[in-house]
Amino acid sequence: MENENLYTEHADREINKGCPQCGAAMIFDPADGKLFCPYCEYREEVAETGSVEEQAFDKAAHVESFSWGAQQKQVICQSCGAEGIYDALVTSAVCPFCGSNQVMEEAVDTSLPPNGLCPFEVTKEQAGANFKNWMKHRLFAPRKAKKSVQPDNFHGMYIPYWTFDANTETTYTAEYGIDETYTDDDGHTHTRTDWYTTSGAYNLFIDDMLTWGTARHDTTILRHIEPYDTAKCVPYNPEYLSGYVSERYSIGVQEAWTSAQKRMDAQIESEICRMVTKEYGADHCRLSKKKTQYNDLTYKYILVPLWQSSFSYQNKPYQFMVNGQTGKVGGKSPVSPLRVLAAVLLALAALGLIFWLCSGSDLELSVFRFDACSHGVALDASCSADIPVETVSLQSPVLHTAAMTCAP
Repeated sequence: MENENLYTEHADREINKGCPQCGAAMIFDPADGKLFCPYCEYREEVAETGSVEEQAFDKAAHVESFSWGAQQKQVICQSCGAEGIYDALVTSAVCPFCGSNQVMEEAVDTSLPPNGLCPFEVTKEQAGANFKNWMKHRLFAPRKAKKSVQPDNFHGMYIPYWTFDANTETTYTAEYGIDETYTDDDGHTHTRTDWYTTSGAYNLFIDDMLTWGTARHDTTILRHIEPYDTAKCVPYNPEYLSGYVSERYSIGVQEAWTSAQKRMDAQIESEICRMVTKEYGADHCRLSKKKTQYNDLTYKYILVPLWQSSFSYQNKPYQFMVNGQTGKVGGKSPVSPLRVLAAVLLALAALGLIFWLCSGSDLELSVFRFDACSHGVALDASCSADIPVETVSLQSPVLHTAAMTCAP
């Protein structure tokens, strides 16, 4: 029975060109930004063409999102003729039979093509070293887990992101607070905040606000390894994908804009509060009203580099990612209950020590007062006597105070 969700696609032979010296598949090498043959070590520059252009948001031909697993494609390798089955959103892979690079169509009739990409700058070895260093500093990770990780298991991939530019105009009403410190009749210090109201308009140009275009990966980890330097983006060239997996976006430009707008709103609010705080010398700021208009909205659809790995500890998988441009690491590590318990006990012991020291000071003060009164030294009205006195300085390791001693 024919599968209606499966279609056939041929890998692009021209893109998957082999090494001109030995014919082997070439890969993109982040170490020098060139195509590299791992067999004869031939190197070749990647051709640069054009520039990464902003696209008008209101003229986007396709704004919808897609779903992973909804459709598959059968890709025929142009090197060995083998057939491989991939998700429809996969745009590059490595043939499991001959090892050649399978760079496929970057867009279909219902999707947008990428404008550019950020090439890999971090090598697999550097990603592994960064990951091991990151794992070494996980305080609560079990020692066995730290030793079991294998950084050579990283796989390089390009994932889709969107960037948005906008000229924003915001009208706002803000409340700013100025702290005042005072001392009450009992000698206790308090802080009072006086609140005031201000309003105005604020204009801000926001350039390349990033948001992911994939629903396939852990967005918490993606957020952690950001940002990517979009100033280093180059025009889309499939040769950069050689040797790596890549995917087409599943979150469309309309849905991505909703997410990016929230990030823009947070930045605008932060910038307004920073301005108000500086202008009035305030200690606090909060916006009570805000209305923003987004003008000249543009977008770019780009691919960004990512090293991804995972390992299993006690039958539970843990995923890790390394930013392929900056080397920043993010992920989730296993937690040792014994290490957490030790940290809790240590914290309780520290609190107990502080409490004991404070209690000991009060006890020593009480004993000192009792001993002073019993020997005829008047510290206050509670142990005063109708006898001549003179003032001296009485020193104690705990108490330093002026006291009264009996005259001879």
